Amino acid sequence: MGIRIDILKKVALSERGDYHHLRPLSVFIDSRKHTPNGLFIPIVGERFDGHDFLEEAIKNGAVCALWQKDRPVPAQLAHDFPLFFVADTTKALQQIASERRREVDPTVVAVTGSNGKTTTKDMIASVLATSFKTQKNVGNLNNHIGLPLTLCALNDDCEVIVVEMGMNHFGEIQVLSTIAEPDIAIITNIGESHIEFLGSREGIAKAKLEITEGLKDDGWLIVDGDEALLRDVTLKQKDARVSRCGFGARNDWVISDVQVNENGTAFKINGEALHIPIMGRHNVKNAAYAFVVARRLGMAQEAIRTALTTLKITGMRLEADRGPAGTLLINDAYNASPTSMKAALETLSALTRYKRKVAVLGDMYELGHEEKAMHEQVADHITDHITHLVTIGDKGVWIAEAARKKSLATDIRSFKTKEEALPYLQALATSDTVMLFKASRRAELETLVASLKGGNHS
Repeated sequence: MGIRIDILKKVALSERGDYHHLRPLSVFIDSRKHTPNGLFIPIVGERFDGHDFLEEAIKNGAVCALWQKDRPVPAQLAHDFPLFFVADTTKALQQIASERRREVDPTVVAVTGSNGKTTTKDMIASVLATSFKTQKNVGNLNNHIGLPLTLCALNDDCEVIVVEMGMNHFGEIQVLSTIAEPDIAIITNIGESHIEFLGSREGIAKAKLEITEGLKDDGWLIVDGDEALLRDVTLKQKDARVSRCGFGARNDWVISDVQVNENGTAFKINGEALHIPIMGRHNVKNAAYAFVVARRLGMAQEAIRTALTTLKITGMRLEADRGPAGTLLINDAYNASPTSMKAALETLSALTRYKRKVAVLGDMYELGHEEKAMHEQVADHITDHITHLVTIGDKGVWIAEAARKKSLATDIRSFKTKEEALPYLQALATSDTVMLFKASRRAELETLVASLKGGNHS
């Protein structure tokens, strides 16, 4: 398992040192990370240069390194320490990843979209892992560096790898797709995330569709069939196919009969009854993508149904917990856009057995010049079913102001900081209260959840 020397020689312009004895290598870019038998790749960033940390990398297990040819080799470096010279270390990392992907040759499932990328990736990997040797990228390893690192870490016996592809600008998904060469590509939806850089939802759709650039000639694209910007997409690959998932009757895979409670969500796909242990109507569509991928890879329907009932996803995505007096706390604080915030509010409204429903909403970022209007539009999804609205931050207050204009029965409060909001939330906590926490990552609303859980003496 690992990167073989012949791959490095294929990528390198030249080499130095004694490298013939080296075994397959583990790739790392953080010199502080202990990596036995490591290949250190010094990335050059805007404010740092990994070449400056080779000595530390060697202490932490590096037995060889890539080296950008325009950087001087440290005078104190042992003459027999292997270096592989390249024009650009980041591009060389991407080349190594492509070679490793082709060498192992797993089925590659790639996921992008404005919302739900990580949840969909986790759902697909969780379902497929019950039938295949499956890997996925972890954490935020979904960009031009993270995705190659994921592919470099492929096990020799990996049968399926599920990768998430993130982006802020045009061209970024194209690079990732070309590296990964997906067999199956999924676009979860088109929202407003990164509209600041992409100009419009049409621009976002164009950027997300770059995932098809590296799609195999006989690949499959699975899209949100309820989204007009994706519904009629065509592919340049002659044998590739498009599958559409959604609630509309014209979709290939039609979702219906959705029922949500604190134990999860029941639904049907083309009439087949299914259940996931995760709340949210929008998560049903994410689960539908997992269902379709599993069917595409030949899993039996009963095996898929069973796998869906035990899904495991990354935390802070409609994650249910208990606070003081048994209060249901829904931690959806990982990130937020107008689309995902509206979906979370719909989930909160659907929890009918709770008398008190509290929406705790914070600032959303990267929305461009329309950010005020987009915050205000969230209020359209706040109804009398939500008994309390609590906003936090300078942008969150726009949601509160718009909600007040609707003459709702909802109790509406705005706070500058989380610390100011905490006593109010603690006073609302009862056994028949549910609280939803949703904002952009920068707001870190999960600290409020932790504070409330810390006060759980039930």
